[in-house]
Amino acid sequence: MADPPQRLAELRRQIAHHDHRYHVLDDPEVSDADYDRLYRELREIESAHPEWITADSPTQRVGAPPANDLREVPHEIPMLSLDNGTTPDDLEAFDARVKRVLGSEEEIAYTAEPKYDGVACELLYEAGQLTIGSTRGDGRTGEDVTHNLRTIRSIPLVLRGASVPELLEVRGEVFMPLAEWNELNRQRLARGEEPFANPRNSTAGTLRQLNPTVASERPLDMFVYGIGRGAESLGVSSHRELLERMASLGFKVNDRLGTSLGIAGAIEFHEQLEKQRDTLPYEVDGSVIKVDAFELRERIGTLNRSPRWAVAYKFPARQETTRLVEIIATVGRTGTLTPVAVLEPVGIGGVTVVHASLHNQDEIDRLDVRVGDTVLVERAGDVIPKIVKRMAGRRRRGARRYRLPARCPECKSETIRLEGEVALRCPNLECPAQVRERLIYFAGRGGLDIDGLGSKLVEQLVDRGSVRRPSDLLALDRETLLGLERMGEKSSQNLLAAIERASHTTLARMLNALGIRHVGERVAEVLAETYLELSVLLAASEEDLEAVDEIGPIIAQSLRVFLDDPANRAEVDRLSGQLELEAMQARPAASDAGLGGKTFVLTGKLSEKRAVLQEQIKAAGGRVKSSISPRTDYLVAGDNAGSKLDKANELGVTVLGEAELRALIEESQE
Repeated sequence: MADPPQRLAELRRQIAHHDHRYHVLDDPEVSDADYDRLYRELREIESAHPEWITADSPTQRVGAPPANDLREVPHEIPMLSLDNGTTPDDLEAFDARVKRVLGSEEEIAYTAEPKYDGVACELLYEAGQLTIGSTRGDGRTGEDVTHNLRTIRSIPLVLRGASVPELLEVRGEVFMPLAEWNELNRQRLARGEEPFANPRNSTAGTLRQLNPTVASERPLDMFVYGIGRGAESLGVSSHRELLERMASLGFKVNDRLGTSLGIAGAIEFHEQLEKQRDTLPYEVDGSVIKVDAFELRERIGTLNRSPRWAVAYKFPARQETTRLVEIIATVGRTGTLTPVAVLEPVGIGGVTVVHASLHNQDEIDRLDVRVGDTVLVERAGDVIPKIVKRMAGRRRRGARRYRLPARCPECKSETIRLEGEVALRCPNLECPAQVRERLIYFAGRGGLDIDGLGSKLVEQLVDRGSVRRPSDLLALDRETLLGLERMGEKSSQNLLAAIERASHTTLARMLNALGIRHVGERVAEVLAETYLELSVLLAASEEDLEAVDEIGPIIAQSLRVFLDDPANRAEVDRLSGQLELEAMQARPAASDAGLGGKTFVLTGKLSEKRAVLQEQIKAAGGRVKSSISPRTDYLVAGDNAGSKLDKANELGVTVLGEAELRALIEESQE
């Protein structure tokens, strides 16, 4: 070999080319044997000269040591979710909203593509090289799975072409092709292992593996469909052009794409895709309709959690019939008793379903389901099992109606049903089931995410009386842990270290971990970004809370009731002494554009549908709240305005009629 470095570069170029032909274009130019010879030669040179190995070498797709943990990766531009539609009417309503925001009656050009049933990921390329790959996570923060994404041969380690962006974030869906997934399950069964339930779960589990060797042995693939940072450097003005540019850079782009479609064409694309669904080599659960032109997308804008220029059009849920074997009542962390149907196992959309929530007593009565009935079950959105109805004419003689128990199945306290609620509750805050579920939630991924402190371990600790409240979990010591089943010295050290790591957290995560009714991840984030410090939030009145954008009266009341309870307040104080809360960034100031974040309340009988007016206000930059407060800017009053009008006059809030509102919106758009 006259020039090993030159040969090395040539081998890497050839192998990358053949990987692209095989895994992206599905059009190989060489036989497997020829490819293997090139690969072996490359490995031999790199083995002889390890100092020449680089991160972008094809041999390094599986070269990283196992990770100790999956670190968090923030998304500089959030990976938003999509609003859903399930009927043609939903798509036409979406089209009408787009036209209304744009102030146009002209036909809008949409693109339509499959909605993949996989795991959304983001790839960061710097100077043309893949540096970080992460999952979508909650849309704002994902997990670093670079070591596993590098094993996917349809993902380029180095961007193709002479001119590549200095920085580029590419977004797409990682999935497991159906044929390969079936073969993987066949191999697992042959080895006496449990088969995977469905391709999506297999994909998610594979991406979270710490050892990239495991991922390399599983057939993952990826289609790209979007962009984060770096979009301006690509010189494209539409979604269609973006996908063409992505393909030129070496990414796998699905050619099953509808372009320049009116809304009728988008609906037709979806209907054709549904007919082809069972013949596709990958799983889809609908289609995604997007405004094609980027300039129009900018004008249409986004909401907090979803773009207003795109919609997911979902397929009808998969359905099967089976027998209802039993109904059991479970107790959640807020004391709610939830009836759960135990079913004869039935396969629906690749998943074996054995349980389905019946939600509450009213739902049981509405469905009129009884033990022994044959029922129709669907996986709503192809995910959540749900009983749709009982099959008439197939009821056993003597089948009795089911009633939720008058006493808690865990602590035997008398259950209650609060006025205005459908839920039956156990009022005993010391109920073992509530304590257990609250602690599991606190330690889980939605809470502080304490690695190694799972439900089984929490149950042991509760049963032994070692923990009763979240602060007890953070105060666990070596002696307590060593007394548990299957807990040795090393495991206890690892868990204590995980508790220490989890103690360095954010105010938002702490608030969510507390499990306050109506306070989920997004609300916790809004509260933390608004108040920044726990002490300031604790001092906020219900009226102050309700004035915060996205915080309505129900959330404000629930939060205040929780914090005003002496036992809860004492627990929050204990936690504040145990946790080290990171400094929060303030929420961005309201935009000066349009209505500039002005707050509106609508009341009375209005000539226009309330939802339409709310949409117009938000499109112009305003906010819509449900109740009057001193921070309300305008009350829009129709006929029979009632007490809200009285309160607006009392507080000095400006009152508008519909005509004045429209004039204000039009003026803000000039």
